Amino acid sequence: MNVVVVATRRSPDSVAIAEYYAQKRRVPRAQVFTIDCVPQEETTLAEYRDTIERPVMNQLRERKLEERVDYLVLTKGIPLRIREGGFSVDGALMCSPLKRPFHTEPRESNLNPYFGKNEPFSRRKYGFYLATRLDGYTMQHIRDLVDNSLRARAANGVFVLDVDPKRSGGGYRVINDSLRAAARLLQQRGFEVILDEDEAFVGAVRDIIGYYSWGSNDHKFNQLSYRSLRFRPGALAETAVSTSARTFQVTDKGQSLIADLIAQGATGVKGYVSEPYTAALCRAEVMFDLFTRGRTIAESLWAASPFILWKDLVVGDPLCAPFKRG
Repeated sequence: MNVVVVATRRSPDSVAIAEYYAQKRRVPRAQVFTIDCVPQEETTLAEYRDTIERPVMNQLRERKLEERVDYLVLTKGIPLRIREGGFSVDGALMCSPLKRPFHTEPRESNLNPYFGKNEPFSRRKYGFYLATRLDGYTMQHIRDLVDNSLRARAANGVFVLDVDPKRSGGGYRVINDSLRAAARLLQQRGFEVILDEDEAFVGAVRDIIGYYSWGSNDHKFNQLSYRSLRFRPGALAETAVSTSARTFQVTDKGQSLIADLIAQGATGVKGYVSEPYTAALCRAEVMFDLFTRGRTIAESLWAASPFILWKDLVVGDPLCAPFKRG
């Protein structure tokens, strides 16, 4: 078992989620860590170092797990964001072994060496971990994340790729072109694809197995349409929204949230805790290519991400791989 689960003992929900996941995935007791961080969505850099990074890395070392595990699974209650710079706690923790400095904009030192790789991820090879978390609006939504990952199969489903035709310049065009490239690739493999290039925001689609849109950044975004989407167990999703993972509390203020997609059945979702710039967003053709070739949720989303140690956050069971053969 190449997973470590991390919970904060200050949150009964965090502990309960870790125990639920460990039971369902049969994670050994030695690979369930408890730390003592305050359950909140934002933490200071000093608090992150003292109450999250140091105790997790110490336990990995003490239990001789440093190079035996590839994935870190964080649970609700562990902070999302580091106040100074708005960096993702998950991204910082998974990159801790690299000893890289934080930068306030993507740089060459932030480039993801696993980007675009169609191969199993290995901590031993790449020098860092892949992190995901189990989070959502409610405990039931989070249990559903785990259960859906175990129920995931390569059954028929539809890939929904919603282009915003008004976003045609600069980095925006890169994302739209990426959606079109993903549609061509998936159609060539015989998958059902909705590639929407009209201005209307797509809603009321069921049995979604893959989803990518501009979310509330779409010029014709409709909240009711967004919340009408329904996903199959194992579904993978991304939205081109700067703060889609800023909170997992119910709110109608600010940009659209990936927590809605989780509530609607998505099993693996990428989001951002603060402004990442379009250069950091998942490349749709990479994430769906790897996903349909049998890579895990964690591998598919992180290998489609150009940067690490940044603003990225992935929700879901890292072991889920509905298209894996054998």
